[in-house]
Amino acid sequence: MKEKYFDYSGKVVVVTGASSGLGKQMAEGFAAVHANLVLLARRVERLEATAKELSEKFGIDVLPVKCDVTNNESIAAAIKAVKDHFGHAEVLVNCAGGEKGTGTPLPDFKDEDWEFTLALDLTSIMKMTRGFANLMLEGMANGKQTYGRIINIASIYGLVGNTALPTIAYHTTKGGVVNFSRGAAAELATKGITVNTICPGYFYTELTEETLKSDYFQAFANQSVPMKRYGNPGELNSAAIFLGAEESSYVTGQAIAIDGGYTCV
Repeated sequence: MKEKYFDYSGKVVVVTGASSGLGKQMAEGFAAVHANLVLLARRVERLEATAKELSEKFGIDVLPVKCDVTNNESIAAAIKAVKDHFGHAEVLVNCAGGEKGTGTPLPDFKDEDWEFTLALDLTSIMKMTRGFANLMLEGMANGKQTYGRIINIASIYGLVGNTALPTIAYHTTKGGVVNFSRGAAAELATKGITVNTICPGYFYTELTEETLKSDYFQAFANQSVPMKRYGNPGELNSAAIFLGAEESSYVTGQAIAIDGGYTCV
């Protein structure tokens, strides 16, 4: 048995959507357990600022890389940057995402909004998992790493419907992420790579804070969330660290809801 668990020293964690919100929060969580980081997003100026902040605070190596997770060439360039700089990557956290058409009822939903959300929230997960799984397999084959972990960030909306507001494409893609992860977990189970999903509930971020603090959503939390509040920054981090750890080698194909109990009632 190990004397110390969840020590990421020398390990490399890749986080997409790391320029803000939950991606940035989880990156800081991994930094706190001494992981080296690769931060991926389209807003490279933000990535560079975060990289400097985390490197100075935790004494780790942080590589910021501009990446569009919907573009094959951009993904390939990011993988090459990781390989050239670190030579391996133990953990991939797929957190990039976005949606169009929120608030539009299904009968009025536009094709272009559907296609945008599908590409960004679901197809990108496949592309990133495919690319980095190959990097992990290569790293294990040449002895640069001993395991791989893929963590896909879905949503409670991938597990249940909702009556708060119409968001049909988001429900569809996040449900797809959950079952994609199960399928990928089954395929990669004998190759040293686990694949799991985190399904966040409502969390305060710079994009959601104003909405969630409105009278309507405060009342909604009080009625629908057993803890009677929304998630605070950092409350996803422990689950991500657990799922990404070398010690979590027998955990795969799981979807963990972190939602204050929203999906248990």
